[in-house]
Order: sequence, then structure tokens, then C-alpha cells
Amino acid sequence: MQKPNMIYIITDDLGYGDLSCYGAQQFATPHIDRLAEEGRMYTDAHASSAVCTPSRYGVMTGRYCWRGKIKSGVLHGHDASIIEKDRKTLPSYLKEHGYETACIGKWHLGMDWAKVNESPERFDYSQPIQNGPVSCGFDYYFGISASLDMPPYSFIENDRTVGIPSIPKDPEDFSQRGRGGLMVPGWKDENVHPVLTQKALEFIEQTTGVDPFFLYLPLTGPHTPWSPSESFQGKSGIGPRGDLILEIDDTVGRLVSLLEDKGIRDNTLIVFTSDNGPDPFRDEITVHGHDSAGQLRGQKADIWEGGHRVPFIVSWPGHIPQGTTSEELVCLTDWMATCASILEDELPDNAGEDSIDMLPDLLGQALDSPLRESVILQSYDGMLALRRGDWKYIRGAGGGGFDQQARSIIGIPHTPDREVRSGDPQEQLYDIRDDIREAVNQCNEYPLLVSQMRTELERLVEAGRTRPARSARA
Repeated sequence: MQKPNMIYIITDDLGYGDLSCYGAQQFATPHIDRLAEEGRMYTDAHASSAVCTPSRYGVMTGRYCWRGKIKSGVLHGHDASIIEKDRKTLPSYLKEHGYETACIGKWHLGMDWAKVNESPERFDYSQPIQNGPVSCGFDYYFGISASLDMPPYSFIENDRTVGIPSIPKDPEDFSQRGRGGLMVPGWKDENVHPVLTQKALEFIEQTTGVDPFFLYLPLTGPHTPWSPSESFQGKSGIGPRGDLILEIDDTVGRLVSLLEDKGIRDNTLIVFTSDNGPDPFRDEITVHGHDSAGQLRGQKADIWEGGHRVPFIVSWPGHIPQGTTSEELVCLTDWMATCASILEDELPDNAGEDSIDMLPDLLGQALDSPLRESVILQSYDGMLALRRGDWKYIRGAGGGGFDQQARSIIGIPHTPDREVRSGDPQEQLYDIRDDIREAVNQCNEYPLLVSQMRTELERLVEAGRTRPARSARA
């Protein structure tokens, strides 16, 4: 099999209901819909966490993030790298197999900045940045260090800032208030997505076709700040976050068009997904009736389905059956083992410990058993849940996400079910197939099942892996 080019597009805070192919009715996303029409769309795909840093760690390493240093929350723009120096990553693995690798977009996995006189809060932006994307297997990097609402407000190319962040951020979007930080002169939030799109197009344009390429494209939207470029402002009819979704859709269309123009679309595998669930603008829900979570309970940061069930589309002409849908349980950690299978290789035991090969299902092969026996999910505050078959066990009460004060800052409507009330069960059990909205906690009805799933979760945490080791398979 010829090694395919791979483009992995991961959006920031795009919800399960934010695309027309997944049911959005207020606007259309024709270019992303086309990927689904020409490939395979998953309805039970999950980010390993309901927030961005840990889910992106899972994509890059095939390992649950909580097995490492970060047990909850996310990093910020100046935080140090969390990818272990001896860890095989998706780009380093593909590079071993002859791929040219590039990351263009939001990193959010930490990088080590030079400091002024060892000060924890003063950084020397004239010095090289250590342990960023180019230290993790990427031949080329262009992007920003973390979310678009986090300083420093500067592009980074390889291991250097593009310009020197030297003046206070102005203007500040509501989501940037209280974070302070410097920007490079002339920085505009609304320019970031167009620049990333252009850089991605330039990378594809310069590829020779001799070696396969892997482009990891972590886009910054529709995360705050909701700053669509001028040509997309007002286009969705539901507000600036919706406009950003249409801008993302346009980027997908431009990428596919370039692949077709270069004659390499048929040998390019494209993945389109999101790092976690949505954090929508109030008016999307209350005025326009747009359900960004697709009728799932919860939103970004929550352990409920709306926090981590995400769109997941894979298109690879001539290999993946067109216009198909899969109900298989999959996780974003699975791409590393899937790449190994595509390359007819096998990961070593010390890599991709929580990555399961998706390729048989991608190719539309009949399966004797599910791809995954289970998946472990994580909320913002570190609460864990175990999904096994139709059952979902949550080790804790409530959603484990942002508190109401944090949500009120960005205009999320108050929803009482986010609160943990006195007398609430301290564990949760839902039948996902019959109760996708997680409305009925059945932990009191099935105490034995709760005990079994609690024990299984504890075992998988202690085991250090969920992908069977080679010795276990021998």
C-alpha cells in the first residue's frame, strides 16, 4: 500500500451539533459535509478529555494525559512542555517512516520559554524556545503557543516568535480580560485563522510528492475570542462563533481544492474533528435555537457527553467507503495505533498505551467484536468516567466542569443540573443507548454494575495502559 499523505484537522471547541452533517440547521457547512459524503462519519467518537490540553496530548501520544503530569485543567501560553522527552509522538513516529511533518496552528502542550533573570513571570522573547513542536517530531511549526485568548499574542515559527511581544494586548476581548500579557505590535485576533490557513496551503503547495507528508492542523476556532475575519462576519446568522465555524468550513474547502489541483487528493487521508465539546455564545441557544452540543447533556469541560463526544470524519478516496456512518466507540487517542496499522507496522509497548487500531472499521470491514472494550473520559477538574458498551460510569457527582461563575463570564445560560446538590449520589451510571441525554442516573438501580465498573476503572488506571501489550497478546 502506498503511504498516504495525512492531514489531521482538529478544531477548538467545536461541538457535536455544530456541523450540518451532524444536524445543525441554522447554517450549512458544505465543505466538511463533503468530507463526510466522500468518507466515513463517526457518531460515537470522543476526545479523551472535555478540555483541550489533555485531549491534544492524547492525539500526539496515543496516551491518556492524566497518566502524566497534568491530572486536571489546561496549560496556559507560557507553561512548560508536558510531553515527556523520551516519549514517541505521532509526528516522530511518522517521521521514522519517511514522512515530512508540519504543525500549523494552536499547540497548547507547553513549551519552555527563556526567562529574564530566572523570573517566573518575565520572558526573553529574543531567545529560542525549547521543547516545543519541533522538539516533538515536527520538521516545521507555525502557530501560537496556546489558545487564542492566552498570552503571548504572537505567532511562533519553529522555535522563535515572529516579532517580539512588547506592548499590552489591545483591544482585549472579554475572554482575554484578567490574563494580561503582551502582544507583538499590529497583532489582530481576526487575522490568526486566515494566516494559519495560508500557511497550511503553502506547506501543501511546496510538497514534492516524493515523500508523504503529515500536516497536523490545530485550528484556533471556534474558541474565544470570537473574532471571525471581516469577510465572514455576520455570515452564519447566529453570531460570531457561528461565523468562525463557516470560516473553518471554508478552510477545509480550500485545502481539498488545492489537493485536487495538485493531483494528490486520492492519496491524501483527511481527518476532521474537535478537541472537546462546545462553549457556545448565549444568543446561539436562546435567540437562534442552535444546539451546539447536538442535544447532548453538558458542554465543554463537563464529564457528560456534550463535553467530550465530538464530530469525527475520515476521508481517504478509494480506501474508506464513501458516505458511510459508523457507530463504533472510538477515541482521539486511537489515531497513533491506526497510523501504525496503515503503515503495516506495530507500535512498541512504550508508545500509544491507550491507542486502539481503527483501520478495520475505517475500511468498512465486518467486525467480530467492537474495536474498543471501553474508553476512559476526563472532565476539566479531573473527574474520570468509564464507558463500556452502552453503559457509562462516572466516578463523582455533577459535571466536573467550569463552575457557574466562570460560565457566566462568557454568557452561558444558567442550567441547574450543573450544580451538585446535597443528597445527590456521589457516582453516576447511565445507559447511553437508551438515555443519550444522561437524564436518569441509575446507580441506585444497578449497584452491582456500579461496583464492577468502578473496579474496572481503577484497574485500568493502575495498569498504565489499555492497549494490550505485545507480551499479553503472545
